[in-house]
Order: sequence, then structure tokens, then C-alpha cells
Amino acid sequence: MATALITGASAGLGLEFAWQLATARHDVVLVARDADRLEHLAGQLSAAAGVRAEVLPADLADRTQTERVAERLRDRNRPVSLLVNNAGFGMGGQFVGGDLATHERGLDVMVRAVLVLSHAAAGAMVDRGRGAILNVSSIAALTAVGTYSADKAWVRIFTEALSVELRGTGVTATALCPGLVHTEFHERAGIEYDTLPELAWLNADTVVAAALADVRRGAVISTPSLRYGVMSEVVRLLPRVAVRALSADRRMRGPEATPDDHEVPAQVASPEATAGQ
Repeated sequence: MATALITGASAGLGLEFAWQLATARHDVVLVARDADRLEHLAGQLSAAAGVRAEVLPADLADRTQTERVAERLRDRNRPVSLLVNNAGFGMGGQFVGGDLATHERGLDVMVRAVLVLSHAAAGAMVDRGRGAILNVSSIAALTAVGTYSADKAWVRIFTEALSVELRGTGVTATALCPGLVHTEFHERAGIEYDTLPELAWLNADTVVAAALADVRRGAVISTPSLRYGVMSEVVRLLPRVAVRALSADRRMRGPEATPDDHEVPAQVASPEATAGQ
């Protein structure tokens, strides 16, 4: 039975990844900060799907704890076939004059941890000649809305570069770039999207199912739903001066935020907002 390791596994898309992989008969390694929540989920997955659910509490903003997860990925005796780098959080407020520690934490969770864990997983997978890495990026990677966009742009380009390096090894790398998804992500980040039409939103189960299907076929970029795929192509083809103008207009209408709801907010922006991992 194959094993998948999921970061940010206790809520949002990470929770959905855990359920869909478990019901597909994958053993799972669940990574997030809230050990109690993970233990509860592990019990549910084991009872419902009959799989082994391993709990690995870790704060991915902490280098020592991130290395513990990396060591699990390097373990040749307990191979991981799929790594889902999903942990992340939305950040409200401006960069200039804002809380630098929040942005540094975002960099650690959404960039450095992805780098470290992908390195650990890829090395072990290449040695075995099979495996897959799924990194959660964002539609925001194509915009210029705060440091979140920059973090997710790094994830997208890094994953593309990794996929080039992995050609011919039997290992694949996929960047998931969803848009707005119905989870608790925005509420926990203090971001309001109540005025957006229902048509703008996706369901977590369809996003995860599409992402896993793209992983199976070896796609490098996964953008669930036709409408967000078209939107991505339009934004990608726009002159960057136009993208910056649109991003500036968006900042004038609200705080820095993610234009999507794509990942588990397992690592939150501040200690005061830690309710949900």
C-alpha cells in the first residue's frame, strides 16, 4: 500500500487530501501543528478507510521541526510515494509598515519548507525510481498582491524547475494553482469575500480530485476548473504593467489577501490566529 505525506492536513484542502487519499487505500502521514486534531483525524481515517494514519505534529516555520518531517521523507524503510506540500496561510495587512515577522513566517512555511521537504522527498523517490511531489501554489502566483503572491510564484516556478530536473527518473512534480475554494481559509485569515458571486467559488472535493488526477497523469501545472484555467491564461498573457495595475486596484479595495482558498491554513499568520491547525 502506498503512503502519502500531507502537510497542513488538519483542515481545508489538506483535510480533503487526507480523506481522498485514505479512501483510495493510501496510508497517510498527517503533518500539522495541532497534535490533538491530527490524532482525531487519524482515528477517523483508520476506522473509515482501514488505512494506517501516522501523526507527525510539526510547525513548519521552525527549522528543527521541519527537519523532523524531512527525515521521515528520507526514511528508506518507510517510503513515501506522494508528498503534498500544502501548509500555508493568508496574510492581511500591508508589507510596508506591517508586521515583518508575519511575512518571514510565510516565507518559512510556504517557501523554505517546500524547498526542504521537496529535496528530501525527491532524493528518496529518485533512488526508488518512482514517486510524486504535489506543491500547492495559487492563482495568486500570477498577480502582484503582496508577499503571498511572491511566495506562491516561487512555488510555481520551483515546481516547474523541479519537474525538468526529474525527467526520466520516474518521479514527477506538480504545482496546484487553484482559485477560490470553500474552506475556512479566508475567515481564519481575516479576509472577507462575501460580495463575490457563488460562480467564483470551487468545492474542496473537486479541487483535490482534479489535482490528484493531474498528478497521476504527470501534469506539471494543475489548475482546477475551466474558468480558472482560462483566467490563468489571460493573466499570464497580459503585460506585467497591466497585472500590476490590476493588483494595485485590488489593494485599494481591501487588505492584502489571497485571491484563492487553496490550502490548509495549518500555519497561521500570528499566534493570535492559531485556531485551526
